[in-house]
Amino acid sequence: MEALFKECPHPDEKQRLELSKKLGLHPRQVKFWFQNRRTQLKAVHERHENSLLKAEIDKLQEELRDALKKKYCPNCGSTKDNITSEENKLRIENSRLKAEVERLRSITGKAPHGTSPYPAGNDQEARSSLDFYKGSLGLEKSHIMDAAYRALEELRKMASQGEPLWIRSNETGREILNYDEYRKEFCDESYMSMQPGKYVEASRESGVVFGDLPGLVLAFMDSHQWEELFPCLMSKASTVDVICNGGANRDGVIQLMFAEIQMLTPLVATREVYFIRYSKRLGANQWAYVDVSLDGLKDSIDASMLKCRKRPSGCIIEDKSNGHCKVTWVEHLECQRTTVHALYRTIVNSGLAFGAKHWIATLQQQCERLVFVMATNVPVKDSSGVTTLAGRKSILKLAQRMAKSFCRAIGDSSLNSWTKVTGKSRDDIRVAIRKNLNDPGEPLGTIMSAATSVWLPVSHQVLFDFLRDENRRMEWEIMSNASQIKCVANLAKGQDRGNVVTALALQSNEHKMWLLQDCSSNAYESTVIYAPLNVNAMQGVITGCDSGNVALLPSGFSILSDGIETRPLVITRRPEEKIAEGGSLLTVAFQIQISNSSTAKLYTESHVDSIKNIISRTLQNIRNSLHCED
Repeated sequence: MEALFKECPHPDEKQRLELSKKLGLHPRQVKFWFQNRRTQLKAVHERHENSLLKAEIDKLQEELRDALKKKYCPNCGSTKDNITSEENKLRIENSRLKAEVERLRSITGKAPHGTSPYPAGNDQEARSSLDFYKGSLGLEKSHIMDAAYRALEELRKMASQGEPLWIRSNETGREILNYDEYRKEFCDESYMSMQPGKYVEASRESGVVFGDLPGLVLAFMDSHQWEELFPCLMSKASTVDVICNGGANRDGVIQLMFAEIQMLTPLVATREVYFIRYSKRLGANQWAYVDVSLDGLKDSIDASMLKCRKRPSGCIIEDKSNGHCKVTWVEHLECQRTTVHALYRTIVNSGLAFGAKHWIATLQQQCERLVFVMATNVPVKDSSGVTTLAGRKSILKLAQRMAKSFCRAIGDSSLNSWTKVTGKSRDDIRVAIRKNLNDPGEPLGTIMSAATSVWLPVSHQVLFDFLRDENRRMEWEIMSNASQIKCVANLAKGQDRGNVVTALALQSNEHKMWLLQDCSSNAYESTVIYAPLNVNAMQGVITGCDSGNVALLPSGFSILSDGIETRPLVITRRPEEKIAEGGSLLTVAFQIQISNSSTAKLYTESHVDSIKNIISRTLQNIRNSLHCED
């Protein structure tokens, strides 16, 4: 029954009857078993969601307390006497935080499962929310609702129509938006007019993902779960407020949201965007999510937030049964023209970096990971070295937390303040410092991050296979001085052989160290992320102990193709003879704890020299092993 549940959690009457005959059970016993199993799975998801929401409540309450205590502006450092012009913005932010705290309290403490935490009859809450928008941001509810409805209609057409609206490129195979046709179909003088100095990115992609429709609906409506689904793309996401509560099953909910979208490199600036998200049930087995930025915010928010606007974007999700959904994703952005680092200019300007293919590939990978985490019938070959399901789940959850921490530490988000360091190395190395005061998930004290990005004349797949291979690790590893590497555990987290979590024991003459390594690969990007762990802590995680308080500081690599889409020079079945131009963009990042005190001096020149040396030597070893010319 476990095997059938993994493939089909909702068997029909014929399947239940056949199973009851095979097992010698009454059909009602089989029916009740599947009902109970689905209930257990739902309870696990609820407990996880509630713990995340409670953590967010605590964080927001702490932000409120800090804002009340401080005598200066958190953005510029000026005293209150000098920022009278900023007081209105601070009051807006304070109101938003208070509203978010109350919203999260209602979810975790009052709202029953399966119902909206914003009852339609709560006129006082709805009225205060609308007053907030009208009084502070100058947005009328009618304007917001009209923009949402029009955006949904546009998304449905953009997701379903073919030529002449979308034309497939013979060179790359990607679909290209015919902008002349788009303007004829959707644009008028008053709707989403192009602003000076901006350009448009548009892309469309479809794919089948693991997951049921209700689960995906909840994930897209909750900003924290949405951020968890896209750790490599999202450095920050939040729901500013709920504009419309919607009807039954949260159909028709409209939220004002904020997102900071990143690439896994410090060389490309993040994109910060405010938008409304409208969720709508289109049929029994189909939902739509549409995001669209609003006009009329210029005088209400920081100008930096207006560099990127969402034209109607989002996805149509269709339940295909048997635990799968088809997702059609449309990404349509209006962006400020800015200078992009030469390494990433091609991939950013082509629309690949933040396009629909990237979102779909990441969603497929993360949904598949969730299925493997929750699986109860795992083949031995996919779970070597771990004897219990509890141990397997504990390791996979720790690896996911490690990967998310790495993604947050490597991008050019507002969480990191990168400084370019000079020296003899020809590599463009950036350094950032942060202090961890109370997060048990990483070492307490002062932490230094360093990263650099380079181009290498090898393919994405060749570079990924080299870096994840424990048998070749000592060709580039310089920090462990290990004489022997042993794979202690190997856990699959996806169908692709590159999606795996491993525990490695590194033995040297001086000491023994364990590493947790997470390898991920999809159609757009690959990562190899690892962190040293205390042997006793790692052994406890393998046996199934809670990994929530295991402190780790991840380092690793992000790999993607350089965006130069070329065809092979010859037609052949032999892959070694399909020579084409192009290579890979490799970002190397290391993190070290430079002090266990948060009050110590930020850093010294010796700390900078040490981490620069680590990065430079590691890169040189990789170049030498792959026979890359200087």
